[in-house]
Amino acid sequence: MANKTYSPITPGRRFMTTADFSELTKTEPEESLLVAKKSSGGRNNLGRLTARHRGGGHKRQYRIIDFKRDKHGIPATVKTIEYDPNRTVRIALLQYADGEKRYIIAPLGLTVGEVLMSGQEVEVKTGNALPLENIPTGIPIHNIELTPGKGGQIVRSAGCSAVIIAKEGGFARVKMPSGEVRLISVKCFATIGQLGNVEHDTISIGKAGRSRWLGRRPKVRGVAMNPIDHPLGGGEGKSSGGRHPVSPWGMPTKGYKTRKKKKLSNKYIVVRRNSKKV
Repeated sequence: MANKTYSPITPGRRFMTTADFSELTKTEPEESLLVAKKSSGGRNNLGRLTARHRGGGHKRQYRIIDFKRDKHGIPATVKTIEYDPNRTVRIALLQYADGEKRYIIAPLGLTVGEVLMSGQEVEVKTGNALPLENIPTGIPIHNIELTPGKGGQIVRSAGCSAVIIAKEGGFARVKMPSGEVRLISVKCFATIGQLGNVEHDTISIGKAGRSRWLGRRPKVRGVAMNPIDHPLGGGEGKSSGGRHPVSPWGMPTKGYKTRKKKKLSNKYIVVRRNSKKV
């Protein structure tokens, strides 16, 4: 799958690229798996702006995704590969032998008509879900649980995959797409394969309007503001800020560690993303 390019009939078209959507087999979603999705515009329940640069954009409906894969031992046939406006990866509609339909995030190479399963002793093949203790080391995996039975929480974006590098003492050492190595219980489920839409990160937006379609409002640089509006604002002529980069409220924004102490989570991280030992 390659990205689609355009003839530069307008300045916005010149560098714009889009996904070719050639893998999609259906344009309309399954109505029984849709719920309303209200746009917040970055505002909280009091109507106050808490997340800047959000608002507008195309209306969306949320597709209910089965991250748990808890229908063990029941075969499911892939009916469609569909687009999901709420995530970067494509989704696949499964129809189980008992008639139930569920969406899953679609791994690379999944095709309509394939039969998938989840459970303790299922075959190790793309799209099947099974516990880490039954997955060989070196196999690409995604949609990984952090707590057994809670459902997949990590490695769910387009083109991503993790890999088990070792198993010891009830835990598996899993290397994340970021390079982080983390201990995860071998009882946690994961799905086999790399996620599809691998060229998503090479798409060029091309024009400002396309960002607005996605609900992203314009961002103004701090150094372009007045001193009343931002710590980096003001100055004679074009200034570079005169201090380390900070947020509008004075919090350092580059290199400053903001992660809160999560004792329950930190102890399972073996190697950080920056490759330094914990």
